[in-house]
Amino acid sequence: MNIPEIPFRAPVHIRLPNGLDHTFHNVYDALDFLENEWPLKHGERYDRAVHRCRAALKRIAPVEIAREAFIAACLEAGMPMVVVAAGTSSSARAHPMAVSA
Repeated sequence: MNIPEIPFRAPVHIRLPNGLDHTFHNVYDALDFLENEWPLKHGERYDRAVHRCRAALKRIAPVEIAREAFIAACLEAGMPMVVVAAGTSSSARAHPMAVSA
């Protein structure tokens, strides 16, 4: 089965546990990361993100709901979003975003 890439309205830039930054451009990339590379295989937000990404790929849920669920799961797992300076690539200088609990 060929799963189409369903892009996010804006990429999600995350700081991984190893200190590297990674950019997710679409629902499939986020779900692949959740299912195959996720540091924690549990958590309410993790479960919700997997469910919502799968639903978005089946086109029964909005892409932005999946994006927000993925961001929440990343924060739950201690992976903050990073801000990438405008006009630069994701490998350029990125800074963690302050997030209130």
